[in-house]
Amino acid sequence: MKSQLRKHLNFSIFNYFRMIKNRFFLGKLGKMVFIDKHVEFMRFPKNIYIDDEVIIKEGVRICSCNAEASVVVGKRTTIGYHTFIFASKKIEIGDDCLIAPFVYIVDSNHQIKKGININTQPNITDEIKIGNDVWIASNVTILKGVSISNGAVIAANSVVNCNVPENEIWGGSPAKKIGER
Repeated sequence: MKSQLRKHLNFSIFNYFRMIKNRFFLGKLGKMVFIDKHVEFMRFPKNIYIDDEVIIKEGVRICSCNAEASVVVGKRTTIGYHTFIFASKKIEIGDDCLIAPFVYIVDSNHQIKKGININTQPNITDEIKIGNDVWIASNVTILKGVSISNGAVIAANSVVNCNVPENEIWGGSPAKKIGER
């Protein structure tokens, strides 16, 4: 059964053109990937792997920040408007996920040692893994080292800084368990 979005998604000639054009730049671009206008694949696009039937909405930025970093997006996942995904190590998103607008997923953080300018300190990185069938609501921030298990739901405006177990609903800043599916 198709979702309402997928039933009414209209692939225009522009969407086909963006899909064909990006196939040359990305590490992988699957079949029937909907790429909306003003989407950017940044810095090292050959390290970005997008599977079949993914929907990437307007204003999304996906960045492999260095030559060793990678971003992997699974089948039939939807990435909402103006979402930023920035990998300094690895960000992996499973199949059939819903990522709402204005989500920020980043696998690194700045060091803050006293006596050294912050802008000269190296980043601390740790992979992010998002399982299958995960819903991440609007304005969520997911920080380094987090694993969100299959079937989990993250409520709007949450900051996720620790692992989320399977089929649990988490919300808040910092996020904590608020229910189950």
